[in-house]
Amino acid sequence: MVERQLRGRGIEDERALTAMEEVPRERFLPPDQWRDAYRDGAVYIGEGQTMSQPWIVACMTSLLELKGDERVLEVGTGSGYGAGVLSRCCAEVVTIERHAALAERAREALEELGYDNVEVRVGDGAGGAPDRAPFGGISVTAAATGEPPRELMDQLAPGAALVCPVRHAHGEDLMRFREGRAERVVPVRFVPLVPDEADAEEEGR
Repeated sequence: MVERQLRGRGIEDERALTAMEEVPRERFLPPDQWRDAYRDGAVYIGEGQTMSQPWIVACMTSLLELKGDERVLEVGTGSGYGAGVLSRCCAEVVTIERHAALAERAREALEELGYDNVEVRVGDGAGGAPDRAPFGGISVTAAATGEPPRELMDQLAPGAALVCPVRHAHGEDLMRFREGRAERVVPVRFVPLVPDEADAEEEGR
């Protein structure tokens, strides 16, 4: 996986590559899905969510340009695999998942692997974690519309990057935001970022 899917497609960040090599992707899936763990594609994990393909996880991690001493925020825990990879690249990870069942399974997998520098929270990730800010990097694994939530941008440490897929009129792109600059990286397709207030409005209809 690392040589063919990652190095072979331009991933050069050695910290991210080492993490991808060390973290057992199958441990974040049920045993009956282990055969799909390293395939070059996303894997469905329930609740309308997927485990991103390996290249996307490596790309998003490398775009943060982590040095190892940062606290990183991840919005959208999913299976917990991305948080596991991030935990090998930085000092601490705070990851937020809106689906309680997914958060619990991710927490169990991370604990079983001994990744004790990851805090898993259940809630609206669009609001971030202001009590733990500022963050030396923020990774958003769901697509924002137009631009990332202002609350997340405000929780970045000076010079830190926020990586997020963004939907616009012509499609969806993975973007990196840093110090007022927006960089388009690659076309992608993610589930939408849904703030809690959107859920409340839907329930009220």
